[in-house]
Amino acid sequence: MKIDHNINYTKLLYIFFIFLSLSLFFFSTNKSFSKSFDIENIDIKRPFEINFNKNEVIDEGFREAYDRLLSLIITSNDKKKIKKIDLNKIKGMVETFTIKEEKFIDEIYYVNLGVSFNRKKVFSFLENNNIFPSVPKKKKFLFIPVIINENNKTLLVFYENKIYDRWDKNLIKSNLIEYILPTEDLEDINFLKKKYDVVEQYDFKEIIRKYSLRDSIIALIFKDDKELRILSKISLNKNNILKNQSYLDVNLNNDDEVDDIIKDLKIIYEDYWKNFNQINTSIRITINIKVNNYNNKKISNFEKVLDETDLIYNYFISKFNKDFTYYQIIFNGLPNIFLEKMSNRNLSFNTQNKIWILK
Repeated sequence: MKIDHNINYTKLLYIFFIFLSLSLFFFSTNKSFSKSFDIENIDIKRPFEINFNKNEVIDEGFREAYDRLLSLIITSNDKKKIKKIDLNKIKGMVETFTIKEEKFIDEIYYVNLGVSFNRKKVFSFLENNNIFPSVPKKKKFLFIPVIINENNKTLLVFYENKIYDRWDKNLIKSNLIEYILPTEDLEDINFLKKKYDVVEQYDFKEIIRKYSLRDSIIALIFKDDKELRILSKISLNKNNILKNQSYLDVNLNNDDEVDDIIKDLKIIYEDYWKNFNQINTSIRITINIKVNNYNNKKISNFEKVLDETDLIYNYFISKFNKDFTYYQIIFNGLPNIFLEKMSNRNLSFNTQNKIWILK
């Protein structure tokens, strides 16, 4: 009787693990295909007239969502290449959409939409157009604009600095960079005035260290009677890069002209940040990993990390048995980058064999 009991128990245990593995299979597969780019709060309004067509309003929402998606994941130059495409191609990349709110006010129809784009279809579309996307990561930079008047040899940091005053006037939803402007500090002003002759070489460390940000953008705006030259010193992860722009006949007392310059600078900085986070979707390697079935929490956490890792193109369960679940992962990068990203999420692997083991 004891032997029969053990046999039955083993069978039940085996059946349980088969059921668990099957559940994980369907659960994981569904999650991997549902990875999407979600564009929220798309506001569209249209007069409610005799020829009103709600489908046309939704289509306008799709175009707006597509435009905002491109602004998030590709550079401004690449966006120009594919900004105007057939609506059916946009719809072909849409996974789901939801109407968050709709209302009529004074014969105007208002609707708020959310649109989810299928990640794999978007990547495939971009790859077909020879465009590499970027990971849409938010980022904070300390931003210090300094106007250098080369006629009277003066510096404007806060007071009467139109770039500083208007920098946050026109915020764009799709911008990834959040700019932290320094607070007005008389000590900083006096310190910088003493640096006038060497301001182009100065590293601004005395000012930057006052803020809890590692990364910064210093915009040195040189102004004379004919030209405005802007030298941007971008510091990111201890790397430094310089960007130069020139403008002719600019009136810094004209708000519209200042806003145009600010718009240009923000595009340049956004493009730099996107290039920094670019994904080479032409690189796809297959990584095979097995996870012990006896720790369901570990499996769930592993899949959660896979879902949240941007360079993972896809993953699925290739096979399972009573001891292990086997994952096949398609990764847009090299194995060491995968291991680094997993390590950042407190996951480590035994990589001695062809199939890695989650520790």
